[in-house]
Amino acid sequence: MSSIRERLAQDAAAVRQALALEQDEARSEVQALLQAELGVSRAYLLAHPERVLTEQELSRYQASLQRRLQGEPLAYILGEREFYGLNFKVTPATLIPRPDTELLVELALARISSAGARVLDLGTGSGAIALSIAHGRPDVEVMAVDASEAALSVAQENAGRLRIRNASFVLGDWFAALGGMRFDLIVSNPPYIAANDRHLAQGDLRFEPACALASGADGLHDIRHIISEAGAHLAAGGWLMLEHGYDHAAQVRALLREAGFNNIHSDKDLAGIERVSGGQLHGSA
Repeated sequence: MSSIRERLAQDAAAVRQALALEQDEARSEVQALLQAELGVSRAYLLAHPERVLTEQELSRYQASLQRRLQGEPLAYILGEREFYGLNFKVTPATLIPRPDTELLVELALARISSAGARVLDLGTGSGAIALSIAHGRPDVEVMAVDASEAALSVAQENAGRLRIRNASFVLGDWFAALGGMRFDLIVSNPPYIAANDRHLAQGDLRFEPACALASGADGLHDIRHIISEAGAHLAAGGWLMLEHGYDHAAQVRALLREAGFNNIHSDKDLAGIERVSGGQLHGSA
């Protein structure tokens, strides 16, 4: 049998070598796998390094470890990912929420000026953006749209797990199922990687849904569509805010300008890259 100490030492080295991770990151991933299998906290692992895994525990843990060594994202193996202080279920039907996207939530919350505002999240996936906004502002109504029935099911389950009551869910392709509905704020983290980008065949992206990643030859196909249609679904003075690729900010600002938006801006992510751009519908003060 193997102890927690032995598994951490041996398997962190294996993960580090297989996935080219830093030592601390590899160790943290092994700790997460052990925590999930044993149902314990990180503090427990540190306090009980001599604890020996049972045969069944070791077998299940090693199966999860092999999945990670083969490159499968840790979030899919664990079935969850923390985002904006909340714990979200994730599956291969949804993108894995990333820290940089928290910027979109922060900016969205800052743009909600009054109770009763209506917020739309397009391409909601796991619901991370929509539900983080709904959780932060329980006095507004958030609608989450996705074209994937499987993804929308995950988002609805997350709403139940988080006990969020001010969110609703619509199956549809962008605005197609919304009729003449209008919103005070529209947010989206749409696909924005060029279809031929080599990164789609690397790392976690290999395992995530391609339809939620790639968007035409330049990565802007879906963003163009959203910007062109958004005006018909925004109230006067409403905001549209979009996450986009690392080199898209100038193009997205130009598209917003052409579509009649004003107060156009771009904001930087944790790495100092312009990651979110938005604008306000004409007719505002």
